[in-house]
Amino acid sequence: MTTILHIASSANLKSSVTRQIGAEVLKVLKTKNPAIKVIERDLVKTAIPHLSPEAIDVFYQPGSPALAFSDELIDEVIAADILLIETPMHNFSVSSRLKAWIDHIVRMGRTIDRGAERLEGLLKNKRAILILGRGGMYSEGPAKVMDYQETYLRVIMNFIGITEIEVIYIENVLKGGAVLEAALAAAKSKAQLVEA
Repeated sequence: MTTILHIASSANLKSSVTRQIGAEVLKVLKTKNPAIKVIERDLVKTAIPHLSPEAIDVFYQPGSPALAFSDELIDEVIAADILLIETPMHNFSVSSRLKAWIDHIVRMGRTIDRGAERLEGLLKNKRAILILGRGGMYSEGPAKVMDYQETYLRVIMNFIGITEIEVIYIENVLKGGAVLEAALAAAKSKAQLVEA
């Protein structure tokens, strides 16, 4: 059975484009494979705290009670075959809520370890689907150099061992009107092509 970990991070609970397209991707995947199991992790509805001083003190000591929440988040990632991650672009990068989640799940001995020559990701044979909302156009053109959202997420996914990554963009959101509708339509079309 395929398991999806669905990470939502947009604080816009009423009209988030990333939440809309994430829901569309889930619908498509469930249609293609009704047996799919979904683990929901909404980083807004259940806030992710920043790493505490107590957690930092024992960050490299497995089994510490101070890392229980981090372990819970990592267990969800390990259980998943597909990570479906939604995030708006905030200041050219990911939402702070998603960054806090990442800080909890990138951990020595759990998702990364020391290889022969360098650190090595332990989460092989998983896929990531990134749903990226942007106010402007960052996938190409002059603003591409300011895209630290996709670049950062690809680096993190690769670092923990996930190299199969698919991206669905919703760009030029701030233009609204017909431009926004076209961006949503293009993202929904791409969502239809996602495989379970």
